[in-house]
Amino acid sequence: MTTPLSLRVFESEARLYRNIWRSSIASSFLNPILYLAAMGVGLGSLVDTNLPGGIDGVSYLTFLAPGLLVATAMQTGAAEGAWKVMAGLKWTKTYHAKLSTPIGVPSLVFGHMLWSGARVLMVSIVFAMVMVAFRVAPVSESLVALGPAFLVGLAMAAATTAFTARVQDPAALPLYFRFVVIPMFLFSGTFFPISQLPDWLQPVALLTPMYHGVEMSRAVVVGVSPAVAPWISITYLLAWIAAGTLLAIRPFRKRLTP
Repeated sequence: MTTPLSLRVFESEARLYRNIWRSSIASSFLNPILYLAAMGVGLGSLVDTNLPGGIDGVSYLTFLAPGLLVATAMQTGAAEGAWKVMAGLKWTKTYHAKLSTPIGVPSLVFGHMLWSGARVLMVSIVFAMVMVAFRVAPVSESLVALGPAFLVGLAMAAATTAFTARVQDPAALPLYFRFVVIPMFLFSGTFFPISQLPDWLQPVALLTPMYHGVEMSRAVVVGVSPAVAPWISITYLLAWIAAGTLLAIRPFRKRLTP
């Protein structure tokens, strides 16, 4: 049975995290505060001075915060799909140990995705509460806005897991972050509307999962209509999650079974 065994994988990750959660305090709790303080309040004061009408009629802090919420979820998902997977396959080889039990490869991958989703949800909830503390949005809107962020984080976890399972050299992971994750962070509408990008780059931004999450989260917080219908964006993100998860199973099986 795949589902109960996937929950066993999830349980093992949760038990491990219970012992090491203190090491993630900075990335999970302090980074959202520093991001919003530096970019939203610090840089935002300069932007608001030069744009008295704001962006979409709101302050730069309000415009920026939902984008950073999605970006944080995206980076968390990518990290879960990169370093943890490489460790399990190559460094600590914990995946080999798990497969010596009744757990099979599909259950291992699904369990990994369940835990990746939990980590994305943890970080997103913290960021949403920081948004409330900065008076960007009330609690209800902040919690609704983390829904798209969760989908983006899980989509990136799935896609990154599928990528990591196919590479032998760990040096590929820093390159992946440099040429995929960071550009997505910078050019998917987090800091400015993608209409400010060159014409040839706008369709590229539109194809990124993060753009769809930013548009939906910002629509909730700012109160504007997203450029893409929400049902299209949600379907697109679910397709990323499903495709990434399924594409990870074959390379996992190839590397972990004789």
